[in-house]
This record gives sequence, structure tokens and C-alpha cells, in this order.
Amino acid sequence: MDVSYRDEAVASAAASVAGRLIADGVPARLAGGDPTLWGEDAEAEAALRLGWLTLPRRSRELLPELGKLAGQARAQGLTNVVLAGMGGSSLAAEVICATADVPLTVLDTSDPEQVRRALDERLDATLVVVAGKSGTTVETDCQLRIYERLFAEAGIEPAGRVVVVTDPGSPLARRAAEAGHHLVLAVPDVGGRYSALSAYGLVPAALAGADVERLLDDAEEILPLLSRDTGNPGLDLGAALGGSALGGRDKLVLEDRLSAVNGLPDWIEQLVAESTGKQGRGILPVVAADPNGTSDELVVAIESDPGDVRVDGPLGAQFLVWEYATAVAGLLLGINPFDQPNVTESKDNTAALLALPDLPTGAPAFVDGPVEVYGSPTAKDLPGVFAEVLHAIPATGYLSIMAYLDRVAAFDAPVPEGADFEQMTDAWMMADAATLRALLALRTDRPVTFGWGPRFLHSTGQYHKGGPQNGVFLQITGAVTEDVPVPGRPYTLGRLQLAQALGDLEALETRGRPTVRLHLTDRAAGVAHLLAAAQEA
Repeated sequence: MDVSYRDEAVASAAASVAGRLIADGVPARLAGGDPTLWGEDAEAEAALRLGWLTLPRRSRELLPELGKLAGQARAQGLTNVVLAGMGGSSLAAEVICATADVPLTVLDTSDPEQVRRALDERLDATLVVVAGKSGTTVETDCQLRIYERLFAEAGIEPAGRVVVVTDPGSPLARRAAEAGHHLVLAVPDVGGRYSALSAYGLVPAALAGADVERLLDDAEEILPLLSRDTGNPGLDLGAALGGSALGGRDKLVLEDRLSAVNGLPDWIEQLVAESTGKQGRGILPVVAADPNGTSDELVVAIESDPGDVRVDGPLGAQFLVWEYATAVAGLLLGINPFDQPNVTESKDNTAALLALPDLPTGAPAFVDGPVEVYGSPTAKDLPGVFAEVLHAIPATGYLSIMAYLDRVAAFDAPVPEGADFEQMTDAWMMADAATLRALLALRTDRPVTFGWGPRFLHSTGQYHKGGPQNGVFLQITGAVTEDVPVPGRPYTLGRLQLAQALGDLEALETRGRPTVRLHLTDRAAGVAHLLAAAQEA
């Protein structure tokens, strides 16, 4: 595992803070699990959240059970593994499986179209992993209820098709025991976003066919390095992140285009944003974007040459080093890297909205084709709205696009028969809302981030509300043509998804964040209309 500096200013900033950290004995204290590092206010929580440091060894206790579970699944022909989980309960497993090139369907959504697509996929070969630390996550609860009903209606005993991963004593653990689902208990002294090498990352990945023992081997190899003052990749990376942020380079551009590790920036995004984005400060990860060359950017390359910092190493080691580095960066920024004080606000807003007879969507400011525009724009068409939004970004700020849509719809975009390359590209773009990020990024030198809702609520959602007051927010919602009822609940997935969007919008607006909501009355036509308007902005 190697962390190398490619920029003299980064090297200087890192050396300065590393000297202070070493003088305070931080490397050895952190590797030893000292909860006093982050101050008196954070000590109680840190004491319950440092178990990730020993996971490369402790998680080996899971390997016999995982081998048995995977063997049973293969024997029964259960090759369609679906993971129902949010945030730290899904992101690591997704990266592990993508890197190992084994199939895993991740349901970290309340979008009816995305869930319905998964429900239609080979039910006779489906095994569902339901993962959640608290055991109360609303999306995961909904998905479990939906699959239990679907299995029962198909004459399949749900108990043999559901594996539950949760903490001891959680409501989900009790429910699994009552329903007869296979239960795997995770170690409770690890926070969700630090749980990559715990049962949350390993169980679904092992069932999908990934070599999880190799992950633990690679992570354990670097454990001895994490207590050192020199040759410590976690310290080197943490000093670069924290030292650069203290000097104003608090936009973390993640580059991985040449890496054999597939999708790691999405996992890093949650880890860094949710850990550091609080008390008006933080580090903003920027994924799938080209650097703008601005003074507040720090470009970190994963096994790639371009960048201010290069991080090389296998996936298991990457997980552990980034966790250590994030804890160090939190220490340098003077925040508690293990809490998420603003995440529950949007959840509470959602619950309150769901209790109302009708969701208070309000009236649109204007309608442009298949797009309703909500908020207070002075423009009267979409290109004008995009221009206004871009102009509103502060000099050190960023634009966040938050799309409550089907995040895998692009892969099912219709392509005309006999289409040439340009036509295929056009068809792909019409179904991919994420393309809007790239189009708007061309028109500003400020970072533009993109998040799928409600997935990002368990990730960058904390930074948006607790971090620096310099974000501008563009929310996209869409009409639901075929909803999915939730057994035992008085709402559908479509109603839940819209309530989550409105609840988060309320949380942003109460902080004075500039916000605009774009509602697509027809999803496919609406996305195409957005992309066309963005090119005119």
C-alpha cells in the first residue's frame, strides 16, 4: 500500500500537520483505539466506534459461516443475490462485487421503477440480503416487506430466501428471529460507514461470489503500519486530506479511471462527506468529475497518475487506509468523525410528511414542457433556471444535483434498430439523469456533484446540511406510472420517495440553502428535456 504526494504544496501541508500528529503520539494512539483523540465531547461515541481497526482479524470468524451459506445458495441455484441496504450497509459490498466482477443487485432506493425491475428478475433464483445497523431504516424495511409478500405469493417460503445482517438486539434482529430468516450478527462497535470489512460488506459479497478472505488478507497486511510515525499510509493520506482542507483545499476530486478497483469513489464519498461535514466545516468529495484546476481542489488518484496525491493498493487495504485517514482528517478539522448529527432531520421530516393526508407539493413557479419548476426562480424557462443556479454558486461553493429517480434506468435505454454510434449515445443520454452533472459542469469552474436519492441521504446528505454554507441545490423528482405498495404500511414506495425528497428539501431550505425542484411529469421525456436545456444554459 502506497500513498505518494505529486504536488509540493500538498506535501508541505501534510508534513506540517503530520509533525504535530506525531508529536502528540496520534499514530500509535489511533491504531490502539484511543477514544480521547477527538476531544471530550466525542469521547463517548468514539469509544463505541473504533472496532473497524481490528476487523481484518475479527471478521475472519465469519469465514466458515459465509462459506457454508454461499455453498448452500449455490446448491439451491440461488444465483440472483439482491442486497437491500442503505449507505454503509450497501456501498462497500457494491464496490467489492464490482471489483471482483460478480453480479449483485443493490436496492438502496425507494424508487418504484428501480424496485419493480429487481422484483421481476428471476424470483426462483433470488436470495435477498437485508442489511441495516439500526434495524429501523425505512427503505430496508419496505424492501423486506415487499420481498416477503412476493415470495409467499409465489409459494416460496421466505425464511429460506432471506439473510439478515444487523447489530445484536436491533428491531431487525428480533424480526429475523421471529420470521425464521438466517441471521448474521455484526459487531456493534463499528459505525455504518466504517463497516466495509464487517459482516455488512462481507456477507452479500461472499454470497455473490467474491473472495472476501483475500480482502481481509490485504487489509491485515497493512495493520502493523498504522501505528508507525513513518511509512504509515493512513497517516500520510489523512495528513494530506486534513492539511489541505485546513489550507482551503477542501474539495476532494476523486480520480479512478485507470484503477482495477471498481467504484471505490462512491464508497469514499460517504465515508469522507458524512464523517467530516458538520459544524460548518468539512471535505466535499467530488466523484466522476474532471478537475477544474481551482485553488480549493485536492485531486486524489486511485492507482492513476494524474493528481496531487496517488493512492495505490488492493481493495481491502484501501478500505482500511481510507477509514484511518478520515479519522485523522476529522481530528485535524476539530470534528467528531463518527457521528452524523444532521442525518435524522430529513428522516423526521419525511415521517411527518407521510403522516399527512396529502403531500404538500405546492404549485410550480412555471412549467416547461414535461418539467414543472418549483422554487423562486426569476427565469421563465429551463435554460434560464440553469443559468441562475450556476450564477448563484458562491466563489468557494458547489452545485449539488439530487435526483430521486431510477439510478439504473440508463442501462435499459431504448436504442433504435440499426442506430449508429451517435444515435446510441443520444438514446443513452435521454435516459441518464446523471449526464446533467457533466453538462452543467462544463458551464462553471465550481464543483458539481450528483447524488441519487434517497441513496445520498445516507451519504453526502450530512455534508449538505452540516457542512459549509456554500452549496446550491438542484433537486429532481419524477412522476410514478406504476407504484409499488408496501405491505403493512399506509403508503406506497412512490409516496415515500416523494416525501423523502420534500423532507430533505425542507431541511435545506430552513438553512437558507438556495434550492430549486424540477419535477418530471414524464420521466424519459423530462430527462431529455433537462439535458437539452442544460446545453442551452
